[in-house]
Amino acid sequence: MGDALLVIPPAVLRNLSDKLYEKRKNAALEVEGIVKQLTSAGDHGKIKAVINLLVKEFAMSPQVNYRKGGLIGLAAATVGLTSDASQHLEQIVPPVLGSFTDQDTRVRYYACEALYNIAKVVRGDFIVFFNKIFDALCKLSADSDANVQSAAHLLDRLIKDIVTETDEFSIEEFIPLLRERMNVLNPYVRQFLVGWITVLDSVPDIDMLGFLPDFLDGLFNMLSDSSHEIRQQADSALSEFLQEIKNSPSVDYGRMAEILVQRAASGDEFTRLTAITWINEFVKLGGDQLLPYYADILGAILPCISDKEEKIRVVARETNEELQATKTDPAEGFDVGAILSVARSQLANKWEDTRIEALQWILTLLKRHRAEVLTFLSDIFEALLKKLSDPSDEVVLLVLDVHACIAQDAPYFRQLLVFLIHNFRMDNSLLEKRGALIIRRLCLLLDAEKVFRELSKILEGQADLDFASVMVQALNLILFTSTELSEMRNLLKQSLVTSTGSDLFLSLYASWCHSPMAIISLCLLVQAYQHASSVILSLVEEDMNIKFLVQLDKLVHLLETPVFAYLRLQLLESSRYTWLLKVLYGLLMLLPQQSQAFKILRTRLKTIPSSYSFNDDQFKWLSRMNSYSQYHDASQVFEEADMDEDSQRRINYTAMLQQFQQMQLQHRIFSKSKKQSSCCPTSSKKNFQRAEEERLSISTSEASRPSSRSSYRGQI
Repeated sequence: MGDALLVIPPAVLRNLSDKLYEKRKNAALEVEGIVKQLTSAGDHGKIKAVINLLVKEFAMSPQVNYRKGGLIGLAAATVGLTSDASQHLEQIVPPVLGSFTDQDTRVRYYACEALYNIAKVVRGDFIVFFNKIFDALCKLSADSDANVQSAAHLLDRLIKDIVTETDEFSIEEFIPLLRERMNVLNPYVRQFLVGWITVLDSVPDIDMLGFLPDFLDGLFNMLSDSSHEIRQQADSALSEFLQEIKNSPSVDYGRMAEILVQRAASGDEFTRLTAITWINEFVKLGGDQLLPYYADILGAILPCISDKEEKIRVVARETNEELQATKTDPAEGFDVGAILSVARSQLANKWEDTRIEALQWILTLLKRHRAEVLTFLSDIFEALLKKLSDPSDEVVLLVLDVHACIAQDAPYFRQLLVFLIHNFRMDNSLLEKRGALIIRRLCLLLDAEKVFRELSKILEGQADLDFASVMVQALNLILFTSTELSEMRNLLKQSLVTSTGSDLFLSLYASWCHSPMAIISLCLLVQAYQHASSVILSLVEEDMNIKFLVQLDKLVHLLETPVFAYLRLQLLESSRYTWLLKVLYGLLMLLPQQSQAFKILRTRLKTIPSSYSFNDDQFKWLSRMNSYSQYHDASQVFEEADMDEDSQRRINYTAMLQQFQQMQLQHRIFSKSKKQSSCCPTSSKKNFQRAEEERLSISTSEASRPSSRSSYRGQI
């Protein structure tokens, strides 16, 4: 300190702290001259003393004017040092940087000016302080004073020039600071940061692309800034980086993919579009690097398929197609379970298009990696079943495609139909709104005969008899009205002629017993008219309630459909089909005269030519013929000489009628117990138990006879 006072005149020191800028400036010029002389003399000891004096007595003084003088003095000393300045930067730069946070705006301004002059002198030697200078400039870029901001901008441009021309800059040391600052929300700071990223990326020797994952999220964050200029700058920087990625042989796709996945769910439309665009390019370029991230990428893509912005939807669909087209193998790291988990979660998405694509993924995985998918079946099966109630028909059809693909294996086939029946029982609206669609689709995909046989087997032992009746009625209507089941109907029409037809008839009969109208219509289809007549006559004990009459009404209308055209034509030969006439008249007798169905059926019967009327003697003769044949109208026996003889003994109608009557008795007991339960809540449990015991005793006694299906076969 003493050496400095000997070197610098007191008048210069006084002027250096003067409130007038001109005096401080002149004093600084004196200091510059003095330092030049000391530099020429090589007296670095006194130079250090001068700098120490300027720092402690001026730059760090509590007096504002002293601090101003100290800053201009340090800059002047650096200019005086010229090429030797680098030896004293450790003394000069820190106090100047410290002044950047001074409370006085003019001090901060002079700090910028001083550092600018220092940087001009030392150039590349300045880089050792880069991180500290960058941090200081980052803060000054958002300074409250416009003049300070302006001075900081001038200094910033100079520092950028120095960095681009030197090979001493360390990107590795700078990136942690940049990553930390990227989370700042101030618009001025953001502009400052994007500016530096762009400049550094333009330097050939600086590998900014290699460190892109460290600040990529920050750039994406700027895309939603309220300032159009900042959004534009960030987008420009990202576009440049994406182009570099396309031209680069090796990039860390994985780390960036994690960032892009998060940004694809941004609430900002422009951010989502940019993220999806990047993901699209990554899927095309990333190859095996992206395999571990496929599930995350798919989780980002699927919601965007239903985005409100068309551009996003287009890119998302293209990306999804790219992903599906990629040939992958679990052995190479493709995680089937993770992909399935994502697809399952998106089944709950509120948008139809996303749910559809999620199902397409499950279907694709089933076709490509069936064994692996089936190991995760328990994780997705319930979610798939729930989607059968989806409001979209297209979704439901795709769900059925998936189920059908799973059900190619026998255990899963039965499991599917058991779950389906359970869902129909638990959700009546599903059966009403989607029952026909679901059953028809499954019949198309899995073989109608196989589906109906299994459903019949399940319903045969259904404990909820009311539901069983409703379900059978639904299946019966589907059987008679669906084009997908035309071959099955044709096979049933051969029930009295071929063993395959009769076997199908018998497989349906036991469950069809849950509904009288279903049984009658089935018998009419297979042309077992005498048995249909017996069933009708056995209905005398039935409660002719509204449900019964509604089903009867439906049956009459069904008889007028094209499916029963052959039956209506048979009425032209009433002498051959007298049991058919008796069936139709039996139905007519059950209908109320005021009903529309009564009028329809009566009108149909009136169209039969009067010459084809029949009498009781004919029925007596037909009854006698019953000892010869139980499988067909007796009048047809003599014209079917080539009929398989085994088919004449195949169907035991007596046992079948007993089965039907037993089932209807169980239904009456079941209905009675339900009525008692609703009328007498306190004793409902006991009533229900007694009814169940009675119903079970009937089932047990029935079981003591030969099994239901075998009892239909053999001699009468």
